[in-house]
Amino acid sequence: MGRTDEVLSIKIKLEKLVSKDKDSIASKAPDMIRTLSGLKLDLKVLEKTKIGFTLDKVRKETSDEAVKKSAKELLKKWHGLNKKSSTEKSAPEEKTESAVAPDWEATAPLPTRNKKGQMVFQDAPEFRPNLSPKEVLQLGSFGGTYFRPIHSSVTKKKYGSEVWEELPKDWLEGLTVRTQVASIVYTESKNKYNVKCGASLEEWENSGWMREQDPYGWFQWYCRFYQGRRTEDDERQIGRWKKCAGEKGRWKNNLISKIAKAGVAFDNYGVSPVVRQTLQHWAYQLTSEDFDKEKKRFQ
Repeated sequence: MGRTDEVLSIKIKLEKLVSKDKDSIASKAPDMIRTLSGLKLDLKVLEKTKIGFTLDKVRKETSDEAVKKSAKELLKKWHGLNKKSSTEKSAPEEKTESAVAPDWEATAPLPTRNKKGQMVFQDAPEFRPNLSPKEVLQLGSFGGTYFRPIHSSVTKKKYGSEVWEELPKDWLEGLTVRTQVASIVYTESKNKYNVKCGASLEEWENSGWMREQDPYGWFQWYCRFYQGRRTEDDERQIGRWKKCAGEKGRWKNNLISKIAKAGVAFDNYGVSPVVRQTLQHWAYQLTSEDFDKEKKRFQ
């Protein structure tokens, strides 16, 4: 049995433990974690098996402190491989402190950035936004309202300043939180392209897209994923991004098509400012390289 198959076998067993009860985790998980720790795993195996997600799930589900500790130590060891490797050797951005400590734990390192300007998440190779959460905010987004006070119909709870105070302080430097981050009034002029776009919170909630862990939606998820949080909802949210701004993304190709047919430069902001603003909210800004690659299909 190869290492990949061995890891997958352990992963299946751990998943079954999590679905049973906490006593089963406490009694059976330690041996499996020791076995994983003894294997010399490289990034290729870790990425292929996604064992880190399963082990983190075990860590969160168990009430046994010894299991929590051993799982956390092994996760740190694997994340160390992430930091040391990378064929795209951009240095990760430095993380700064938040005003309020988040109620989640980071289990992955900050992303690096490749030569194309894309974010590189070693455990999510198909997720390549080219705007960081800080850049999305600093460019002017969501009409200044994204982290406004809300009452979530999903969680049945109210949220206020704690949601934006969770962000690293430098993300908000130069911004007026009251009007550019947590305003209760949507103002088009606060957006980079001076247009309104996007659905209301109620529409997103009614559509079934919202999850309790991120009651504000996709961008809140991205802020947390960027900082190293990993959850079971990551695959779904990354899939949504791909459909919007990925290589075959609907809105990305919609914008390229309109520019190509208009016969103007890729950065002519007079073409589809609403689509450009939408893509910015999804952490993507059209580049000349992406435009040149796809424009012939639409001309």
